[in-house]
Amino acid sequence: MLDAKIIDSLAHAYDDAERERQCIRPSSVVYPGFTKEDAYAVQRRWIELKVARGNQVKGHKIGFTSRAMQRQVGIDEPDYGALMADMFYLTGDDLPMSRFVQPWLECELGFVLGKRLEGPNCTIFDVLNATDYVTPVCEIVDSRTHRLDPETGRQRCVLDNIADNAGNAALIVGGRPIKPTELDLRWVSVLCHRNNTIEETGVAAAVMNHPANGIAWLANKLAPFDIGLEPGQFVLAGSFIGMVEARAGDVFHADFGSLGSISARFV
Repeated sequence: MLDAKIIDSLAHAYDDAERERQCIRPSSVVYPGFTKEDAYAVQRRWIELKVARGNQVKGHKIGFTSRAMQRQVGIDEPDYGALMADMFYLTGDDLPMSRFVQPWLECELGFVLGKRLEGPNCTIFDVLNATDYVTPVCEIVDSRTHRLDPETGRQRCVLDNIADNAGNAALIVGGRPIKPTELDLRWVSVLCHRNNTIEETGVAAAVMNHPANGIAWLANKLAPFDIGLEPGQFVLAGSFIGMVEARAGDVFHADFGSLGSISARFV
């Protein structure tokens, strides 16, 4: 792994980039041999900086859980990041463009835990048993890393996204919360409208065949660090649509059918 001082320096660089709405060079380009362990170490250090300023970890997100998203970025495994207290919005809220660099919107399901979940060997049945509610969510993903390195022209990779807190920026919660066994979560679908035009559609089975499988995957991935998913935490299972770019003035409406809808405007 990289030296602890370099990890700390990269974490501060991401922190500054987010607050100043600027992109930095991809860590994978600046440091040849940058590994997945390095990337998650940068992410953990960045979260420590946020917590030290008074923010709180309220849950976790899982990204790239659908095959469509994995093919889009050329990876074969999901990644994960932390949800902070200041990232949560409610349906109907205005989202200030001033807090984002280059935001995109995704649609997914959020799991509110009632019991502790931990790996290894966490299964979908453990997740369903530990979940109090499932609710519709629109996640706002952002990037604090240049897509193409300005000095070499090399493209960023998934490791840069991991270091960048898995591209996490905000989330909008709305719709109708349900118990996890109230319906077959695989068949939850969404119509994502931007300015009255349907931009993307999808069904939740695209997330690892069942969105609860994503939560189990995360619990097992965190087990080597002695980290569990705690009661009351909010966990995003991963998007089942492609990303839709959000621009100033855009109005989004995500229709989750019987689970209600989420609306938001970027200002």
